[in-house]
Amino acid sequence: MPKTLLIIDDFLQNADEIRAAGLAVDYPLPEEKRNFPGRNSDKRLLIDGLDQEISRLVGEPLMPTPGTGHGKFRLALEGEEGAGKVHVDPQCVWSGILYLSRPEDCQGGTDFFRHIPTGLDHAPYTNAQLAAAGLNSFQDISDKILLPDSRNMEKWEPIMRVPMRFNRLVLLRPWYWHTAGPGFGRDVVSGRLVYLMFFQNQQTL
Repeated sequence: MPKTLLIIDDFLQNADEIRAAGLAVDYPLPEEKRNFPGRNSDKRLLIDGLDQEISRLVGEPLMPTPGTGHGKFRLALEGEEGAGKVHVDPQCVWSGILYLSRPEDCQGGTDFFRHIPTGLDHAPYTNAQLAAAGLNSFQDISDKILLPDSRNMEKWEPIMRVPMRFNRLVLLRPWYWHTAGPGFGRDVVSGRLVYLMFFQNQQTL
């Protein structure tokens, strides 16, 4: 019985402290537009015991995925958009978003889609799924679906939204087509603030 999506409310006992840490770091503007709206913090915050707790929740031994935004905050303000929209998260087996905006500011959430031309609600992640979708390689997912269609919302059918709520954790399988809700607010205090997690399976050393 595979797990694909978990929603945990009131996840952290010290969520106010984690939010305060997110307010205290810098969010430099990237040199070029990223696929996601907004910008990541310049520093990471690694939460004690987080890897073990997420592993317990999903029933798999996990570790942070190197080379990702794991442990960083992301701030998206009103009007900020990324180069892409609907996407998947490569190089990991679980993604996590912890919402940290104030309750009175929360808008949108995380949206999930079905790709209308293929009928798929997630990117293929096995060779059999690739073949069934008429794709020859995993690179085709980017080249034939995401690059041409990521921002063309006529190609996507909305199927679900997980609403934003302070201290709500969303854990999802990263191959499901999804996108962040719109940015809002004018500064870090009132803006869309989240804490990012990207996990891979533990490697046997």
